[in-house]
Amino acid sequence: MDQVEHLINQLYQPGNPQEVAEIQGRLQQLQRSSQGWQLADALLQSQHENVRFFGALTFTIKINNDWDDLEVENRVPLLHRLLHWITLSAQIEKGPLVIRKLCTSLVAYFLRPTVSWNRCLLHLLCCFHAGDAVTSEQLISSPDKDAARILPSLGREQLLASIWFAVNLIEDVGKTNPASLLTSFYEQIISGLDDVVALLQHALQIKADLDRQMVEEAVKCFQAWVTYAHGVWSDKPNQLMSLRKLTPYCINLLWVDELCDVTADCLGDILNPFSAFFTPQDLELLLRFLTSKLIQDQLSTLHEGDWESEVMSVARLLLAYGDARLHDLATNLETPSVQVVMRRLMDLLTCAGYAGAEDDICTPALEFWQSYTEFLIDSLYGSEDAAEPWMDSAQQYVVQAIEACWAKVRRPPEHVWAGWSSEEKGDFRAFRADVEDLLQSSYTLLGTNIFNRLTVLAVEALKSHAWLHLEATLFCLNALAETISDEDVVDETLSHLFGSALLPSMMDSNLEIPYKTQQTAVTTMVSFTAYFERHTQFLPSMLTFLFTSLQSPALAGVAAKAIYTTCDTCRKTLVREVAAFLHQYEAMLQWQDVESATKEKVIGAIAAVIQAIPSDELRVESFDGLLYFVHRDVEACHESARTGSIEDAQGKGLCALRCLISMGNSMQEPDPDGEAIDLEKEASTSAVNESRLWQPCQERIVSFIHAVSSTLGGDGEVVEAACQLLRTGYKETSPGPFVFPPKVTEDFVANSSLQTPRLEYVLDTAGAMLTRHTRVNASKVDATAVRFLIHLFQLIGSMSQVDDPSNEPEVSASCLDLAAKYIPHYLHTLLHPRCREHLADLIIFSIRCMTCQEIMLRRAAANFWALLFHKYDLTAEIKAVIDSILSQYGPVATLVIMHSISGEVARSELETFVDPLKRMVFSQVQAKQWISDALFATTFPSSKVGDAQKRKFIQQVAKWVILIRTPTWSSGLTSP
Repeated sequence: MDQVEHLINQLYQPGNPQEVAEIQGRLQQLQRSSQGWQLADALLQSQHENVRFFGALTFTIKINNDWDDLEVENRVPLLHRLLHWITLSAQIEKGPLVIRKLCTSLVAYFLRPTVSWNRCLLHLLCCFHAGDAVTSEQLISSPDKDAARILPSLGREQLLASIWFAVNLIEDVGKTNPASLLTSFYEQIISGLDDVVALLQHALQIKADLDRQMVEEAVKCFQAWVTYAHGVWSDKPNQLMSLRKLTPYCINLLWVDELCDVTADCLGDILNPFSAFFTPQDLELLLRFLTSKLIQDQLSTLHEGDWESEVMSVARLLLAYGDARLHDLATNLETPSVQVVMRRLMDLLTCAGYAGAEDDICTPALEFWQSYTEFLIDSLYGSEDAAEPWMDSAQQYVVQAIEACWAKVRRPPEHVWAGWSSEEKGDFRAFRADVEDLLQSSYTLLGTNIFNRLTVLAVEALKSHAWLHLEATLFCLNALAETISDEDVVDETLSHLFGSALLPSMMDSNLEIPYKTQQTAVTTMVSFTAYFERHTQFLPSMLTFLFTSLQSPALAGVAAKAIYTTCDTCRKTLVREVAAFLHQYEAMLQWQDVESATKEKVIGAIAAVIQAIPSDELRVESFDGLLYFVHRDVEACHESARTGSIEDAQGKGLCALRCLISMGNSMQEPDPDGEAIDLEKEASTSAVNESRLWQPCQERIVSFIHAVSSTLGGDGEVVEAACQLLRTGYKETSPGPFVFPPKVTEDFVANSSLQTPRLEYVLDTAGAMLTRHTRVNASKVDATAVRFLIHLFQLIGSMSQVDDPSNEPEVSASCLDLAAKYIPHYLHTLLHPRCREHLADLIIFSIRCMTCQEIMLRRAAANFWALLFHKYDLTAEIKAVIDSILSQYGPVATLVIMHSISGEVARSELETFVDPLKRMVFSQVQAKQWISDALFATTFPSSKVGDAQKRKFIQQVAKWVILIRTPTWSSGLTSP
């Protein structure tokens, strides 16, 4: 034992981690040995506290892990030993360490499923009263079986141990399986409830100046039992009534300075989820405390920046009370006590310090006022009667809350902001986001009044050059912009704002305006784009401000976005400003370090305005002028590559392509019919003329693609950008610079190979083009489809030289996706001589993909076969080709499908293979035979499925086949 004690003492001393781990391993072996029970007894006799603690810990470990190895006849004596040790420890221990761990061991004993320990707390109390462990038989025959009679005779450590045991007991019972709560544990807990109430009632009446710790522990124990009651006894009035006896004692402790914080935390945590626990008398006692001068004095310290835990606890209790009594507060505002509570709840939004970084109470306070506002909205719109008489008064509190929040969302000066941690900045931003939610909710309740009030505040801040106040106000107005949407109800108010010195001030270089204020002002332009569309007289000054903001790196991104949004929305109005836009863009390019993203947005914005020019000739001319700027980037890309500056070349080349993508998106003219342009059929004279006008621009764009691709062809981002650029024209419904002839995409796809980076994007682009030309009234591009298919066969042939398609999963899946695009509209291209001879390669490739481990490959292959199995209205020649394919490869595909759903794939993937199976059964005459062969194949993956089950499945399939081929039954079917 001396050696064991030495090891334990070493364990709790600082030392080498490896040595500590070795010691821990040796001690754990001793604990888990068959002599571990005796070891625990021996260790508890030690003179050293650490050793005694380890002995108590050993009992806990043995009970939790080795209970089943303990002889049944030794289980009751084990309880007697534990009670002996805790009784002895309560007499000799000077600290809580050993006693708490013995409480844990006793609770572990209680939780054993084969144990029945009724009134366990009373048993413990009786042991303390007797001075040693008493047996269950002695407890039954004892005249002192009333906890209330025993408690006055117990000492401090005994009472504390009893409370710790009660806390551990209910917390650990609450963690067990709910099913257990309804059986043995549930009854045993109920049997001892009165003993717990007696213990806590005794402890809660002890004066704090005599034993503060005792009362604090009793408060925490009370909270633990009420928390358990909330989950288990919500509908058990008898049990709740017993615990409710303790509530007044707990509330009275709020008046005791030393106990106020722990008691407030306890009551607040109970109020929030379980306000029904409190009786009307309890709530009246709470109200009396919360409206007292004592609380007024405590909360006033928050306005001075004093964030002591006691005051914060009281503030949280006030908020919990507000949440619990929301209805009564809102509907009884004429009551003096309610007015006091509401005023104090409002004061929590006006404490000193910045939200998140210094003021920790404003966020939960804001949550209360959000709930309050939502309650008013529900009351206003949820009642069919006239507005409630209390509604007007209630709404005024929302106005006050918003004004308080307006002050709270003000950003600190930049030097203060720079000193904050990332967490503090995140909390401040989160608070502002919550204020946005409150503002949006309040608009439903208050209408335009709040918007008008904020606008007045903005103009006042502007006049006094209070830039951070202005930023806060614009932030609030932006939050309301989405709620107001396109309504013109605030146009007059906005005209007052935008007609003020706002925009001239933002552009005045003599004024030291914080960049955040300018950034929020830029966001305001975006937020109210619809207003500028209705009031075009403000557009010039607004756009001048935005273009000026591009010069600031901190503002460029948001300013470019604002320019793009404005030009996209107001394109027709801005047509006459195209020349000015081109001049501004050229001037912008003279600045140093213009970000690529900024150029993309601005050039896209100008393209949007060009698209709205009525004259074809002027539109083409203006667009050609815009292409000049892209041409400069393409040349710069080539020159950088020539001189070996590859990174710079990549930046310039990608910028050129992305600018073109942005221009392509802006030049789109959506057509509700969604029809693709047919460049091969006869068109109207105007369309033909427009196509001819755009041809030089198209040729220039194609030359840009070729130039960048040839210079940076090994760059995956370049390939992806080129694909995006080609696809911008697929959405067009009228001639334009990006509606390229099919041959442009053909050549681009045909020039790709397995070495092309991001080849899957190239194949997806080919598929997108085919899809666009398969829609109703769209022209077919048969020649393009044949060329794509030939190229597809070449890629598959190259990959077939590799054993596993999953070596290139993205490319393999894209090959199958492209092949699926041919079904059914381009199946006739399979008859082309150069395609027909390679068809078998595609089919075999798809079956191989269906057996791969890669999920994306299996899904692509299963989708391909689902489409192939489907019935279509085909010409005889095409049908013969498809039937030949299915006759030859259908059995193999069916075998793979059946084996997949029989155990080779995860349950989440079953639907992937069920679809082709259903379509095969619906359309193929040989379905039953194919399925039978697959089920009885020697390679069938599941040994759990017997022959009888397989035959039953085949019979069900046969019945299904008969049903779906019965005309009177299947006439109403929708094909899979």
